Amino acid sequence: MGLLTIGAFAKASRLSPKALRLYDELGLLAPARVDPVTGYRLYAPEQLERARLVAWLRRLGMPLARIGEVCDLCESDAAAAAREVRAFWARAEAETAARRDLAAFLIDHLSWKDPVMSPTSSTVEPLDIRYAALSDTGLVRESNQDTAYAGPRLLAVADGFGTGGAPAGEAAVQVLKRLDAEGVGAGVPAGDLLNALEDAVERAGLAVRDIAGADPAPHEVGTTLTAMLWTGSRLALVHIGDSRAYLLRDGELFQITHDHTLVQSMVDEGRLSPEEATSHPQRSLLLRALTGTGVVGGAGGAGGAADIRLHDARPGDRYLLCSDGLSSVVPTEDVRHVLTAARDPEQAVRELIALANGAGGPDNVSCVVADVLAPEPGRQP
Repeated sequence: MGLLTIGAFAKASRLSPKALRLYDELGLLAPARVDPVTGYRLYAPEQLERARLVAWLRRLGMPLARIGEVCDLCESDAAAAAREVRAFWARAEAETAARRDLAAFLIDHLSWKDPVMSPTSSTVEPLDIRYAALSDTGLVRESNQDTAYAGPRLLAVADGFGTGGAPAGEAAVQVLKRLDAEGVGAGVPAGDLLNALEDAVERAGLAVRDIAGADPAPHEVGTTLTAMLWTGSRLALVHIGDSRAYLLRDGELFQITHDHTLVQSMVDEGRLSPEEATSHPQRSLLLRALTGTGVVGGAGGAGGAADIRLHDARPGDRYLLCSDGLSSVVPTEDVRHVLTAARDPEQAVRELIALANGAGGPDNVSCVVADVLAPEPGRQP
């Protein structure tokens, strides 16, 4: 079979002539020959396989630059090309899940604005929380760069790093404590509450930058931040880094934050299994954090880099916030067992830190545990 005109090749490959011209200009799918007189592009039949692969990957939503990489790989190592497609789709699914969470929040938020669907003040009873916080240096580190705080309305854990890590974490938490002191949250519309948290995270980033500015290596100073602001029936979550928040509900333990680490991104993309991630040498390398040179991974400031959302609370819920000094050394099932069996938050934080130290205590470890309680009988909303 001879060379195909661009029209015939477009029909066979299910790509438009316009798309073929674009892919030629980008070096993604060059014609076999260009007629020197007419300038017509001519294609070889054996190019159809690559063209169809391009069409399929475009339908998948893959960027053109990555399509070129996959097509080139396919010619030399089809298995490697398949892994690239798997990694792309795993990442797309993770991003879709994040958008699904946002959509669920918006649906809930807008529903509460509907007078027909909004509960009246007489039907919404504020809940109580009981809480405890504890931080420990561990058995290896000489100093403690963690900060753990629990108050009537704010729960927070920060894990500082670099020579100024301890004051950086403390500064970030102090900014959020102002929301607690100012009473932000109670009776505030959900959208306004999330905006207030976003502003607070931005101020926390600036506070960390100020701390780091006095350090000889400011780019190496920073902190994670995982916090929850209690509104009386909901917990507003802000999260950046690899400290974690968990929810124990009906005996099941759920991790409700997503680690902002290189290794977690590799798991999301299908390049690593969760089991492989636990022992990966770069498992502590952060992609997002509050740092002395801005917000790692951020776009448009600290608020753009932090995960911020609301969680509906139920009586009987137990929340855990912890630094990676716990989550990286204590198996999740052991954490669940302690949270299930402990009679109160004070016992829970003590036992969790004992578990981390029993596993060698290689890092500072901080835990905040809070129980959601039904309102006391006769209490006025």
